[in-house]
Amino acid sequence: MFLSSFLGNPTGRRGSFRSNKPRSSRHSPEVSPSRPRNHDLEYLSDETQLAPVDEPPPDVLDLNKNLEVLAVLFPDIQVEVFREMLASFSEESRLFIITDKLLKNPGEFVKGRRRAGDHSSSDSNTLVPQTEVFRTTGYKDAVRALAMQEFKGLSKSSVDAVLSESNYSYLDARPTLVDLSSKSWKFTISSLFFRRKPVTSTEAETHPLITWRSSDDGSMVPTLKVTGSAELDRELFEELIMPLKRREQLSREESDRALAISLLTEEAEANEATYECSCCYADVIFEEITTCGTEGHIVCFNCVRHSISEAIFGQGWQRSIEKETGALRCPAVASVECISSVSSEHIYRAMRGEKNGDEILRKLDQRLAEHGLLSSGLPLIRCPFCSYAEVDDLYMPANTSMPKLRSSNIPNIVIILICLILSPLSFLVLLLGLVCVFLCLSRSFRECGSRHFRAALTRYQRRCRGLKFICQNPVCARSSCLSCSKAWVDIHVCHESSLVALRTQVEQAMSMAIKRVCPRCNTSFVKTAGCNKLTCPCGYKMCYVCRKDIGVSNEGYQHFCQHFRPEGDGRRCRECNKCNLWEAENTEEILRKAKAEAERKWRESESRELSDAEKAYLEDGVGSLGRDRGLVWMLPGGKIPSIEEFCDFIVENLFI
Repeated sequence: MFLSSFLGNPTGRRGSFRSNKPRSSRHSPEVSPSRPRNHDLEYLSDETQLAPVDEPPPDVLDLNKNLEVLAVLFPDIQVEVFREMLASFSEESRLFIITDKLLKNPGEFVKGRRRAGDHSSSDSNTLVPQTEVFRTTGYKDAVRALAMQEFKGLSKSSVDAVLSESNYSYLDARPTLVDLSSKSWKFTISSLFFRRKPVTSTEAETHPLITWRSSDDGSMVPTLKVTGSAELDRELFEELIMPLKRREQLSREESDRALAISLLTEEAEANEATYECSCCYADVIFEEITTCGTEGHIVCFNCVRHSISEAIFGQGWQRSIEKETGALRCPAVASVECISSVSSEHIYRAMRGEKNGDEILRKLDQRLAEHGLLSSGLPLIRCPFCSYAEVDDLYMPANTSMPKLRSSNIPNIVIILICLILSPLSFLVLLLGLVCVFLCLSRSFRECGSRHFRAALTRYQRRCRGLKFICQNPVCARSSCLSCSKAWVDIHVCHESSLVALRTQVEQAMSMAIKRVCPRCNTSFVKTAGCNKLTCPCGYKMCYVCRKDIGVSNEGYQHFCQHFRPEGDGRRCRECNKCNLWEAENTEEILRKAKAEAERKWRESESRELSDAEKAYLEDGVGSLGRDRGLVWMLPGGKIPSIEEFCDFIVENLFI
């Protein structure tokens, strides 16, 4: 009795611990009082229950600092290369040794693993993403235990190999683990008897890591089982639980608002206190109406929302919106058109009740700002990735002096002209000069030439001041080039062929799709020929198919099917479920999917489709772009210059 009363809660309900134990582990008395409260939890349902993330050990912290330094020094190299080199060199002066080796012989370590511009990524300005940093031992153990718990049909070495390929990022490695587990014999048996299907990481509601538990008010809430690592708990909670909570909150707000309007409508109808809309003639309550400023026409919020949506996404912009004030012209139906308007404050009130009201209001503000900038007539500099714009005077002051002709180039020009006149091509030069004089008599030709020349001068002046433009929109915040409007990547080269970038992206995606990573030394490699028994230079042996460690005693080739088959026969064995020594995964299908995904991202960033010539270029690196060029190879860059490039050449060589 003494112990029961001593352990009981302040309310005096001595049996509450036993009865509440199945509902929540927070009420369990079988915990050590010396441990912190957040460690007593078995399931996490709220962000406040997350334990603070401890600072990494000094060695991991030093490695991540070196990783950031190398990413800044070599922004065009993938972070994976830096991780491999930092892990392979000793701690003493390794940063200077790696920098020296990458400067003197980058090909030995990079091996084509260079970064390609991905404009579709919202985190493109982050040099070292969180998934690429060095992980602590506790984090790796927690991820490994979590993967082993979910994928019991896979061996520990196979799980370690897959986790090493994704730098122990559980959410990134899970699709590969699901694919491997679906091929195992254990999954085949369980799928037949229990109708089990693999769940992708995108299905948050049915994700194996999420458990739906009853809360204190009786509702079902998603919870996450504690993994033992505060960092992993926070990462999984933000990726899996938070989207569900935000969606649940929005759904609850919508249902609450609908219920409130329903109750108010019933009360207003009972008391005959409804109002008739002058636009749709529907009876609405007082909380859902507004009036125009002059005539006092009553307009319901539904008509306001419909008018605003039609103005932004349809053809009602000129008719419905007052550009100077941002107000909505009165949509009331009357014998004489009403010249009054609905104020912007009432527009905001009406749009707050819409599901995507905030997004529509943001687009309305953007369009009004765009109209104001265009009406001002000021020269603008725009971000190519969003609607942000700045006045050009911030980068091109009005008092900037015009470029002057280079006096040192005048003798060179005279000598070139004399040589051309005295050469056998003098007739062609004279004919070309007459054609230019004849064209200059045309007003349209002079205007076109003057426009291109002024644009070339503008590009020259901007190059002198720097071409990097940083968008101040907090949602975008991307860097771009003022000359070519492409994403800024140090070292930036304007007018670089986008096909070169595309081919780099395709090759990189295809190599990443078929690569393997050694769990012991984190070395990346790709099998080009031979059997499926792979041996890393560090001595680690693994199976290329299932990624299992086969370096233990009595394993080796015994891991593979021992039934007779011709050498190189990759067909599956009908008598056992062991891996085939010569089995080859469908590399062509994997590469085709990786190539298609890279081309899709490129099309989204470039907003255009590939032509036949560009597709031929991607196949052989030459295509029709490099055939039948004649004397074009003598020109700079191996191609005929455009009008813009010709004007830039003239300005850069004749002016200062």
